[in-house]
Amino acid sequence: MNAKIIYGTAWKKERTSGLVISAVLNGFKAIDTACQPKHYREDLVGEALQVLYDKHGFKREDILLQTKFTPLSGQLPTPTLPYDPSTPLPTQILSSFSTSLSNLKTTYLDSYLLHSPMRSLALTLQAWNVLVGLREEGKVRKIGISNCYDVRILEALEEGEEEEGVRGKRKVDVVQNRWYEGNEWDVDVWKYCVERGIQYQSFWTLSGSPSLLSHPSTLHISRTKQITPSQVIYKLAQMHGITPLSGTTKEEHMKDGVGVERIDLFGDVVEGEDVEAVARELVTSMDEDGKMRPIGNMGGRS
Repeated sequence: MNAKIIYGTAWKKERTSGLVISAVLNGFKAIDTACQPKHYREDLVGEALQVLYDKHGFKREDILLQTKFTPLSGQLPTPTLPYDPSTPLPTQILSSFSTSLSNLKTTYLDSYLLHSPMRSLALTLQAWNVLVGLREEGKVRKIGISNCYDVRILEALEEGEEEEGVRGKRKVDVVQNRWYEGNEWDVDVWKYCVERGIQYQSFWTLSGSPSLLSHPSTLHISRTKQITPSQVIYKLAQMHGITPLSGTTKEEHMKDGVGVERIDLFGDVVEGEDVEAVARELVTSMDEDGKMRPIGNMGGRS
């Protein structure tokens, strides 16, 4: 299962369980969380899943579960810390992984990510080796990394990937990054992912790009297709091989996000303008500061 949009659970606090239930009932098939009590309630995601299983007829295989190992730099030193920080890094990861399985009431994960690179490349590679092992053991189906904006780190993770006997063992399956105007849409990492068949997941997709949401071409497509500006941006992201995260707390916006997959921006001519041409203008336009860079040609249907 490869979802087109993922429900993000950061910052939901005590509302996490109810919002996850609502998201799934409104069509989301993938949930993103982290074993990081500072920003996530992974345990409440698990409570929501149990309700969905017991009361709404869902099965474990119906929902893609993705969580993360968060290094000590991203944790609060509280009793809820999911590992002993005095233990070696591999032990910390395995302890956090075990906590995640317990929290999420599952025996395996669909996707497991490093929440960020470690403080050194050597430690990042050490952590990656643990994730590679979990995938080889069948405890995780996909592995990846978040908040990684340097292609050289991704290359290091996959070093030797093409060698005989290694192929497939070190592959990065997922990268989850901010995709927004502040980092010029993370072009280099996005391109690396597209070229290597890595799923690129985006966050801050809407909140980080107000000028894109209010762009005349976005508004034109919105009016022409009778969809929201947010749906326009999500669809353009999907057309570029990007899987956006949505963290909305409103049911209406949940339905809008899930519905993006069925939207077709092609083939319409309204007032003499081809919607595809307007979309191409949007993704190759530049803002007043000249910071917006093209994220590629539309190239055809998603």
